[in-house]
Amino acid sequence: MDRQPIIIAHRGASGYLPEHTLEAKALAYAMGADFIEQDIVLTADDVPIVVHDIHLDTVTDVSKVFPDRCRADGRFYAADLTLSEVKQLRVIERIHHNTQHPVFPQRFPVGASRFEVATLAEEIELIQGLNKSTGRSIGIYPEIKNPKWHRVQEKDISRIVLNLLSDYGYRRSSDNVYLQCFDPRETQRICCDLKSELKLIQLIGENSWGGGDVDYEDFRTQAGLQKIAAFACGIGPHLGHVVSGKVHGELVITDLVSTAHRCSLEVHPYTFRADDLPEYATSLDDLLEIFLEKIGVEGVFTDFPDRAAKFLMDSMS
Repeated sequence: MDRQPIIIAHRGASGYLPEHTLEAKALAYAMGADFIEQDIVLTADDVPIVVHDIHLDTVTDVSKVFPDRCRADGRFYAADLTLSEVKQLRVIERIHHNTQHPVFPQRFPVGASRFEVATLAEEIELIQGLNKSTGRSIGIYPEIKNPKWHRVQEKDISRIVLNLLSDYGYRRSSDNVYLQCFDPRETQRICCDLKSELKLIQLIGENSWGGGDVDYEDFRTQAGLQKIAAFACGIGPHLGHVVSGKVHGELVITDLVSTAHRCSLEVHPYTFRADDLPEYATSLDDLLEIFLEKIGVEGVFTDFPDRAAKFLMDSMS
């Protein structure tokens, strides 16, 4: 590996504080992350906000504040609330939609303290402000969420986000930003139609996740990766796409990373969690060692950026 792998704070330091809050981002910054992730959706008045889903009900108290604003499916959508209304919400630790139980029971207590939804602009200003005051150069790693769904709502989320990024100085491949998306048609559009020069990452999911008409299995082949290399500089696969498990005590490592490298693509897998380990790993350090030292990926998405930073520091000493 030519350079030290990067630590990407997944939704901030989300192992410690409610995801995508400014507090979680400030903590991730202090913990040594190289990049901090922003999942982006739009409000009713087309303001980019930092929330993982187009729904708000699993990470906020929207059902209590605006109980009459749900759609026919019983879900509450960011696109149905103005920014002013979104700012009235209280962010909570993530819960399951059906059971209302916390997804990670040992993390920050649900409903404790006071957190709010941040705009993309607010988060960029926080990170850029910390860069100025600390002398560091920490990057941002936004994701365009559900562009096809946004288009149905008559919202061009990619164009709006690119304009905002440009306003804050993120315009070229040399700028300290990666822009990611699960929809390969949108990633290609950002590159070819919207003429973005930013570093683009093609996220890779599973067909079983209900992502529509995208065949992610095809994008994990050499031919698929070559297609990606025409418009992106890297891929963001799931951990299971890289290591499928163990057989007779031996790791089963796919050829995805080696094939991606032959196509000159970086690989930034997701998600490294100390409290949600795959069965073949005994600890987060064990998992990091497999991916960073044995396989040689260029970056990792983790909810625990401090532990990843310590692992890298210890491995260099």
